[in-house]
Amino acid sequence: MILNELYDKQPGYQDENEDQSKARIGDLRKTKLTLKQLNKLRIMNDVRTYEQTVKAKRVQRQYGAPAEAPQL
Repeated sequence: MILNELYDKQPGYQDENEDQSKARIGDLRKTKLTLKQLNKLRIMNDVRTYEQTVKAKRVQRQYGAPAEAPQL
């Protein structure tokens, strides 16, 4: 997690208002996922995958070998 993500909320990530994962004393069974929750998880996974590919390209460009070696 990037430090900025703590303060700047990005779309596609977890929404604290819709977080229903908090267990109570009487809860004995697993909760069933709704289609809305599954779609949100899919979107979060897509965003995470896209961010990882962008970061990998940026790192490759920054630390990769230069396209042309200077001729001496």
